Amino acid sequence: MKIYLLLAAFLISSFTFASENDWGRTGHRATGEVAEQHLTKKAKEKVREILNGMNLAFVSTYGDDIKSDPAYRKYNPWHYVNLNPGETEYSKETANPDGDLVHGINTSIEVLKDKSASKEDKEFALKMLVHFVGDLHQPLHAGRGEDKGGNDIQVRWFGDGSNLHRVWDSEMINDFDMSYSELAHNTDALSKEQIKNIQKGSVLDWMYESKKLANQVYDSVEVGEKLGYEYMYNWFPVVHDQIQKGGLRLARILNEIYR
Repeated sequence: MKIYLLLAAFLISSFTFASENDWGRTGHRATGEVAEQHLTKKAKEKVREILNGMNLAFVSTYGDDIKSDPAYRKYNPWHYVNLNPGETEYSKETANPDGDLVHGINTSIEVLKDKSASKEDKEFALKMLVHFVGDLHQPLHAGRGEDKGGNDIQVRWFGDGSNLHRVWDSEMINDFDMSYSELAHNTDALSKEQIKNIQKGSVLDWMYESKKLANQVYDSVEVGEKLGYEYMYNWFPVVHDQIQKGGLRLARILNEIYR
C-alpha cells in the first residue's frame, strides 16, 4: 500500500511540476500538429523515419517527460532564455553557461544536420527540437530570470491560487477546453504570403519577438490580481496565435533540414 501511495504522490508532483514549467501538454501537441500540416512530403517521411512512425504531436512533450530522470537534468536550463539585467541584446558571452533555449534549439538543429550523427542522437534531437520551439513561443519562457518567468508572480485564476506563468502555460488552454487537434485545426486561415512572413527570420528574431510579448504579459497583471473571463477574452487569442506561429516555424526548420 505504501508503494502505491508513494507512486501516486510522485505522479502528482511530476504533473504539477510539468504544468508550471512548460506550454502544457495540449499546447505542445497543438504546435506539433500545426507543424505536421505544413511539412513537405520529404520532411514528413524523414520525420516519421527518425521517430519510428510517431508524429510531432506525439513526441512534443518528451522534453518535459524526461525532467524526472536525473540523467537528463543538464537540459533543464535549455527550456528558457533570460537576458541579464540591463541587457537588451542576446550574447553568447553572457548567456547561461549551462545553455538556454536558443542554445537548445540551435544544438538540436546541428545534430539533425550532422550526417555522422547516430539515429539515436537524431531521434533525441528531433524530440527536443519540437519541444523547444514550442517553449520559445510561450512568451514567459523568454521572461525575466528574477521571477522565474512569471512563476513567482502570484495571481488568482477564477478564484484559485495560481501564477502568471501557469496561466499562460496551461490555465487558459485548459479552460478553453479543446483537444490539441481541435486547437491545431482551428487556427487562422493564412495565405502563402502570410505564412512566409511568419516563418521568416532566425531563432534569435523569434526569441526577441517572444521577449517583447513577455513584457506585455507582465504589464497585463498586478500581483494578487483576480483573473478570469476578461483576461481570457483579451489574451487567449494571443495564446492560440503563438501556437500557430510555433508550428509554422518548426515546419520551416524541418523543411529546410530535409530539402
